[in-house]
Amino acid sequence: MTEVAARIDDIAGSGKLIRIQVCYATPERQVLRELEVAAGTLLHDGIERSGLLDEIREIDLSCWRVGIYGKLKTLDAVLRDRDRIEIYRPLIADPKESRRKRADKKAR
Repeated sequence: MTEVAARIDDIAGSGKLIRIQVCYATPERQVLRELEVAAGTLLHDGIERSGLLDEIREIDLSCWRVGIYGKLKTLDAVLRDRDRIEIYRPLIADPKESRRKRADKKAR
């Protein structure tokens, strides 16, 4: 067992709880779940425990990105107290192309 894995096991076994938020949004709907999980919980497990994967079937963590407070993270990141997990939907339009179109429109 690695040193990090051993530390996570020690923390998780301590029984200490941390508060986290899991959020997901579409243009029509915003979901914010607050929950308590054991210290040492992984980001993926926090999302699962929120119930969002069962409620919103379109979420696909195998290819969608996730982050904590706007910073991209991997699903095996260890959560800390008061973290806000954000689930990011795939982009529909290329941001560079959208900017070009807006600039062309303004130039006219």
